[in-house]
Amino acid sequence: MLATSPTVFVVDDDPSVLRALERLLRAAGYAVEAHAAPGAFLERAPSERPGCVVVDLRMPGLGGLDLQEELSRRGCPLPIVFLTGHGDVSSSVRAMKAGAIDFLTKPCDDEELLAAVERAIARDAAARATRGEQEALRTRFEALTPREREVCLRVAQGLLNKQIADELGAAEKTIKVHRGRVMEKLGVESVAELVRLVDRLQGP
Repeated sequence: MLATSPTVFVVDDDPSVLRALERLLRAAGYAVEAHAAPGAFLERAPSERPGCVVVDLRMPGLGGLDLQEELSRRGCPLPIVFLTGHGDVSSSVRAMKAGAIDFLTKPCDDEELLAAVERAIARDAAARATRGEQEALRTRFEALTPREREVCLRVAQGLLNKQIADELGAAEKTIKVHRGRVMEKLGVESVAELVRLVDRLQGP
């Protein structure tokens, strides 16, 4: 299996549950990495490998919610599916607010678990694609010279060449040249496209 294939990371302190989950997920075609404790998983938590985490809510020491918080703190974006034999409303609300995909009660139905894992991996793939696009846009923007960036941002604000020239103390024809280079380097053909690109760079 390719290194870029999604991996399901399973964390559960019950050996029988861990084995059963590993068998189920492997039978469904997933690469699986099983850990009996959150600490063992965190020692090698993969920030760049695609996939998701299936984790028990209550374990000795670090629990599932603690693991979720630690992954968030580390900037590890793997989606999480929680399993618990002791479900309670406050824990499920906390988990879902923090971005969990699902909160399933043990013993959970195999199809229900596999569906949750599928949703988690789909979300991870979509998030990684978005981050990749954002990084590509930022690379293109950073290829602009400092003056081209100044012109770019003002064009995106709707300023005309003459207005930009007045603001920057440059000749209008010089601004026109910079504007052409900006459009070419960023791969856009209209001001509307440029505005959308700058909006995406600046984020929500």
